[in-house]
Amino acid sequence: MSVTTAAAPLTTQDADVRVTAARRAAEAAGVAVSVTVLDAGGHLLAFRRDDRAVLISGETSTRKAYTALHLNAPTADLVDAVQPGGFFHALPTALDRPLLFIAGGVPVRRDGRLIGTIGVVGGAPEQDHVFATAAVEALA
Repeated sequence: MSVTTAAAPLTTQDADVRVTAARRAAEAAGVAVSVTVLDAGGHLLAFRRDDRAVLISGETSTRKAYTALHLNAPTADLVDAVQPGGFFHALPTALDRPLLFIAGGVPVRRDGRLIGTIGVVGGAPEQDHVFATAAVEALA
């Protein structure tokens, strides 16, 4: 019988470090953002909306994080999958909780295991992905 050890969960301290890292990356680019960090169960660990960020960015950062969590992939890698003819074309409308297939949601892994996600909204999708990736790498 093999024994598998669980990866340490994402903590609120980890989440705070990631929010700060994402915000610093965005500030350096002159972008106001909203940042959401979810644990592996999809529960909110941290959220921050910059004063200048648009109000809807709070909801969309959470949706990006939720999408990255449930599909265990960066949302940037999933954009083509929901286009007509794509593997997940009908998925966004098939679930009760809306998914968001726009770059800026990134899984957080520890010891190769999914322990949470981060979602960032405020810049262009490619910028949001860079900000989220900087946040994930903050504790790597």
